Amino acid sequence: MNPDDVLLNFNPGTLVILNVVLGLIMFGIALDTTLDDFKVVARKPKPFVIAILAQLVVLPAVTFGLTLILPVTPSMALGMILVACCPPGNISQVLTHRSGGNVALSVSMTAVSNLTYIFVLPLSVAFWGSLHPTARELLVAVELNPWSMLGDILLIIGVPFALGLFIRHRFPVVAGRVQPWVKWFSLLALVGFIVAALAGNWTYFIAFLGIIVVVVTIHDAVALGIGYTTAVVGGLGTRERKAMTFEVGIRNAGLGLGLVFAFFGGLGGMAIVAGWWGIWDIIAGLVVAALWARHTKRRTGSAKGDASKHALRAAAAAGVSGAPGATEAADPGAASGLDRPEATGTTGPAEPRS
Repeated sequence: MNPDDVLLNFNPGTLVILNVVLGLIMFGIALDTTLDDFKVVARKPKPFVIAILAQLVVLPAVTFGLTLILPVTPSMALGMILVACCPPGNISQVLTHRSGGNVALSVSMTAVSNLTYIFVLPLSVAFWGSLHPTARELLVAVELNPWSMLGDILLIIGVPFALGLFIRHRFPVVAGRVQPWVKWFSLLALVGFIVAALAGNWTYFIAFLGIIVVVVTIHDAVALGIGYTTAVVGGLGTRERKAMTFEVGIRNAGLGLGLVFAFFGGLGGMAIVAGWWGIWDIIAGLVVAALWARHTKRRTGSAKGDASKHALRAAAAAGVSGAPGATEAADPGAASGLDRPEATGTTGPAEPRS
């Protein structure tokens, strides 16, 4: 059985429901986004510039290379490319928080990235897909028109996102009350859709599970690695490295799965890759966040890397631990405000690299 020959079961009514769910997801994200999130990026653009280059250029390019190396079929390759071209998932903020990273930076990058991806996603999929030696034939087969896809995406997720931003700006109290309900309802609806899709196509999922698990695990690890590496190369501090790692490594695969049904007819390899990505990156992200927080705390005394044990020992060795200002010297991160959620400084001389 070849996943390229499989079309997962779905009907037009299900597709309409899925489009509504995708719209609700973007509406909920926008209700939780303020104009300050965009202003933060404007004031300190370096982390965002690094993140957007990593997401729009490095991740798709490396993914393209992986599709040529790994034993994947054309539809699986196109699914990997689609996931790599999707915007970051909101769970990146949760993982950044759990790891002790810069949450405000994560929120800002997610907000601006989601707005950017509304326009970039279809063009990016069409570009990288058309370069692939085998997957490009599938693009021709489904007659993918990136400009038509852009128009549909603007309607399905662009309009709800703009509406959510407007409500949050003009009616912040209403937005604050509605947002949790929209967030959880849309999340549960999407999970329900994924479960229903898997249940209705269980035979196909089991048939390809082995190779899918291997491919998605490698792809997800590489995506997280790209986020961390680009942050290191960009000279960002520990907390910013954590935010960048999850911002690049966590993709909105649920949106990708919806696009597979909306624009690719439920193509088997694409749908199974996107569906398993949406499950695995949450599991892997939680593990990485927990281990990273523990590692940083063991090395510095704080999951955020604010109070360096090495600095405290150096101060004690110098015999100044009881002197005025010794606390600030040993914990310059706290003195500079880098431990505050709203701080988004890109570097900090006192942040230990961990």
